Amino acid sequence: MYKRYRQEWTKHLDFILIDEISLQIAYMFAMWLRFRELVYSVGIYRELAFVLGLIDFVVIMSLSTMHNVLKRGKYLELVETLKNCLAVFAFAVVYMYALKVSEDYSRILLFLTMILHILISYLTRLLWKLVLKNTRINDNKKLSMLAVLDPDLAEDTLKVLAGNKGDIYKVAGLVFTRKDKRTEVCSVPVVCDIEEASSYICREWIDSVYIGVDKVTPRVDRFMEDCHQMTIPMHFAVSGIRHMGTHPFGNRIAGVTVLTSAAGYASPLEHAIKRAMDIVGGIIGSIMAVIVIAIVGPMIKKQSPGPVIYSQERIGRNGRKFQMYKIRSMHMNADDMKGELADMNRSKDGMMFKLDFDPRIIGNRIDADGTKHTGIGDFIRRRSLDEFPQFFNVLLGQMSLVGTRPPTVDEWEKYEYRHRARLVCKPGITGVWQTSGRSNITDFEQVVELDTQYITEWSIGMDFKLILKTIWILIKGDKGAM
Repeated sequence: MYKRYRQEWTKHLDFILIDEISLQIAYMFAMWLRFRELVYSVGIYRELAFVLGLIDFVVIMSLSTMHNVLKRGKYLELVETLKNCLAVFAFAVVYMYALKVSEDYSRILLFLTMILHILISYLTRLLWKLVLKNTRINDNKKLSMLAVLDPDLAEDTLKVLAGNKGDIYKVAGLVFTRKDKRTEVCSVPVVCDIEEASSYICREWIDSVYIGVDKVTPRVDRFMEDCHQMTIPMHFAVSGIRHMGTHPFGNRIAGVTVLTSAAGYASPLEHAIKRAMDIVGGIIGSIMAVIVIAIVGPMIKKQSPGPVIYSQERIGRNGRKFQMYKIRSMHMNADDMKGELADMNRSKDGMMFKLDFDPRIIGNRIDADGTKHTGIGDFIRRRSLDEFPQFFNVLLGQMSLVGTRPPTVDEWEKYEYRHRARLVCKPGITGVWQTSGRSNITDFEQVVELDTQYITEWSIGMDFKLILKTIWILIKGDKGAM
């Protein structure tokens, strides 16, 4: 789903949490230096730890010390850190004198805490900025955006869109609404014409579309209808819009007011909670994956020589390609055998590949009298043990615990516009389709319908329910959820 950005305190929740943690670490370390005791072992100092944390939060909110934190340089960051930390301890002193308890607390302890808070908070802010700059942890940055513009508006619009280095969007390509001979504007390439724009989005990594036109022509209207069908987020700088989807809202891109359409969206806080769930679940699942690999790995290698871990290129959120990991449950030439077994595919439209009895699975064989035998491959697939290495993908941020299943490249190449809706959110290990008996669902249109339902109705509570439902299905050993 689309991540809605708001000018509110949750926008930089990560930096707020870092500052709160830095304060508590500084306080505990100062307590150790002063009294050789942990801060939470003494009653009055335990109370002060909570009060300092509350004051820090109030200072951040009231003084807006996290405003434009990602755009600040080292010097300005030091100034803002000093402003924040000195304000915290100024209010702490006022608190103590107001309650007439200042003589109960060590002044040396408070002074040490203030100094350590400044140092730790400043260094952790710089470190976290470095992490966000060089990794994909901060998915707010470098979102790929396609600009659809009238030729006479292109240069001025792109100067604003592409010139704002602090914005979260990167203009990946330009589409003109009518004929124009230019192949590049403001270093942004013209990738196709308006008639081909829908196909381009369906095959490339595009997170959203910016539409800046004076008038919605029939060609632009058809393109917008295709985007609506693909549930690709659209940012409109025009009036009279018809294809607004289910969750339209006002937005700002590079200082320009637009109207954004998305099938669903989540606040930064909701995204932070979902990512925290992924990290915790990913760590637990990765540990379990190592154990499972150690147990079933030798059995797999004995029956089918080759690597235990199998990686396959899959299509992730909005067309990003990544390597998805699984425990190998099939023979090494399984992909080559798909063509030979195409007639046995239960999915008649060819959008998925499912067999009633798959001879590619390790241990599966049929005797001359028709007797079917299964082995280790069928066992790990029935128990979904082959899925455990995907927790590594979750930790890498390529997948989520809950989402839509990532298609293979050959499946993705067959997608029509409405099928692309599955790619709007990050792919997951489990989801609505998976917990609805996915082995019994052979109609791909039904799969798309279930996935679209998840995207439009998403909530943190829904993710919790699907995780619990998945665990229950695994405990029961329900083959329909394989």
